Parts: sequence; C-alpha cells; structure tokens
Amino acid sequence: MQPFPPTPENFVDTIAQVSTFIFLDLFPFIQKSGIIEIAWEWFSLPNGKRMDSFDKQQSLLAALYQVYLQTHDTRSFIEQVQEYYNEASLIRLTGALCVETRRGSALILGFVGTYQTNKALGCLLKDRDRSVRLIAESSLKSVWSREGSEEQRQELYAVMRLIAEQKFGEAVQRANILLDDYPCYIEARNQRAIALFALRQFENAIEDSRIVLDLNPYHFGAALGMGHAYFQLRNKQEAIKCFHQALAINPNLESVRRHLERITQSRMI
Repeated sequence: MQPFPPTPENFVDTIAQVSTFIFLDLFPFIQKSGIIEIAWEWFSLPNGKRMDSFDKQQSLLAALYQVYLQTHDTRSFIEQVQEYYNEASLIRLTGALCVETRRGSALILGFVGTYQTNKALGCLLKDRDRSVRLIAESSLKSVWSREGSEEQRQELYAVMRLIAEQKFGEAVQRANILLDDYPCYIEARNQRAIALFALRQFENAIEDSRIVLDLNPYHFGAALGMGHAYFQLRNKQEAIKCFHQALAINPNLESVRRHLERITQSRMI
C-alpha cells in the first residue's frame, strides 16, 4: 500500500489518492473556493505536460489558502500546510508566480515561521500584490518576536507586556537584563527603544533603533521609531530621512507618507 501522505518519489503515482482525500475533506467549500480549477493543475498543464514538483506545491498551497479564506479555521490551515511543507519550501514559495501561493506562504509563515523567514517576508513588502504586502507586514511583526531561545522569548514577552501596561521603567530594566546576556537580541533592543521613547530618552531610543536596523535591515518599525525620536528632538532633517528610510523598506506605510508630506510642507511655509 502506498504511504500517505505521499513522498516526492511516489507523488505522481499517488496523485489521484491525494486529490480524492482533499476533495472529500473540503467538499463543502469546493465550488465557492475554486479548488476544482486549482486542483486540476495537479494533473497537467494546458499543453498536456506534467507539472514539476514546484508547480504542484504552488497549486496545493493556493488551494489550502482559498479554503482558509472561506473557513477562517487557522488551526486546520496550519495543520494541513505543515503536513506537506517545511519552512524551507514555504520560503521558496514566497517567490512563486501564483499570487494566491505568495499570499498563502506569507500568511502561514506569520503563524509558524521562525526568524529565518525574516528576509523572505521582508522582500514581500515590495510585492506587486497589495494583499501580499499587507500580509507580509503583519507576519514580519510576529516573526520578529520568535528569535532566540524559549527562555529568551518569554523574557521578551514580559517586556512587551510591561510596555502595554505603560510600565516603561520596568520594561527598560527587564530589557537591560536580557540584552546583557544576549546583546544581539534584535527585538529586545527594539522594545527597549520603544520604552525609552515613552520615557522621553530620545537619544538612547535612537541609538537602540539604529542598532536594530544594522542587525535587521527589514525592520521598518525601527526606522519609523528613529524618525519620531528625531522629530521630538526638533531635528526635522534627520526625521525626514528616517521616514524616507522606513518607506523605502515598507512602501505600504501610508500614514507615514502623509506625515512626511505634512512635515515637508510645513518646512516650505
């Protein structure tokens, strides 16, 4: 009996079995989600040629993403995707031609991706599809907090909770301890910059944000934070430069674009 799920070696021989499984499991959503059209791509291209493994991976992830849009069942989406894909293959699929595949890969990496997905998601911030860009932006924020060991992540979450509770002094103290042990913990440094900004220690916040950007060139939040800190210091020239840097990393920051326009116009008056 063929193993299930199929391995890459016997994928072609078991494609009918896989298709049957998916159609039976997802039958209530087949007509609405367009799975028939997507799953048909598993069998052949318009010219009758078999698709390669990458094409099949694109089609399956696109189908699973379409079902997720219908059900909003996050747990099921994660389980089904993880059954067929590892992180390396999902990173590769962020460069797929199929827009549904890029959306699906950006979404699932936001749910389960490690910090190793930072670059792939960062590149999607400039994708030609707006939905891909917005999903990637949200996913990046989740991925940034997954760096480090489990113990370090728990300490980071404690710092973030203190900031949410507006206990900024305590947040800085906890972040200091964490960074003493792990100086390159990027998100811990970013969170400390946020707390320092709230304490009006703008120069120190800028220094932390600058280091964050040196370590993670996709961290648009750090560039944005630097811009606000310079603005508070009445250094509009540096503030404008930082806002432009944030937009260069993430062109989807429309509120930053509008803020930048207001600053530029006020300088001209």
